[in-house]
Amino acid sequence: MNENLFASFAAPSMMGLPIVVLIVMFPSILFPTPSRLINNRLISIQQWLIQLTSKQMLAIHNQKGRTWALMLMSLILFIGSTNLLGLLPHSFTPTTQLSMNLGMAIPLWAGTVITGFCYKTKASLAHFLPQGTPLPLIPMLVVIETISLFIQPMALAVRLTANITAGHLLIHLIGGATLALINISATTAFITFIILILLTILEFAVALIQAYVFTLLVSLYLHDNT
Repeated sequence: MNENLFASFAAPSMMGLPIVVLIVMFPSILFPTPSRLINNRLISIQQWLIQLTSKQMLAIHNQKGRTWALMLMSLILFIGSTNLLGLLPHSFTPTTQLSMNLGMAIPLWAGTVITGFCYKTKASLAHFLPQGTPLPLIPMLVVIETISLFIQPMALAVRLTANITAGHLLIHLIGGATLALINISATTAFITFIILILLTILEFAVALIQAYVFTLLVSLYLHDNT
């Protein structure tokens, strides 16, 4: 119980060298490229889920927005698989690092904004000043809309980091409490263990939901700019 609560969130290293890059690249192994005429059940389920998600996410986009289909599907697969692998014992979750999430959010957000200014310049500039704004409020609203625009990537990264980190901390705390209660009260320890199992199941759902929410928000930003 004296272990540092945030020790599991430290970037791992081997022989003094960081191995975060290897961990980030590892989820790509879970999605092999099919090389057979008839796929097995696992690859068929993966392809069905990808097609279902892509149809739902790209339904609101026009032809220009659908050119981002590969980017959006790669993003949701990467975040989802990384979150799920982080739930394994003695593993590391890269999405608990705010720096990594900002590294994903800022380029994607910047890409959508630049796309909007290239293809819908007037509409993009019109977002800074809503129609019918009183003249005295124009400078204030322009500043507020500019700040809200630049906060979008930060909100994307912080939301993902906070949700994944909070779930891991809860699992760590309840798991430690279960071990501590075994020698005190077996009944209480069993109840705590049941809560731990339910929380772990919930975290599996949260891992997938957060991947979908992150990608969906990027998709909505893209829709507003295409």
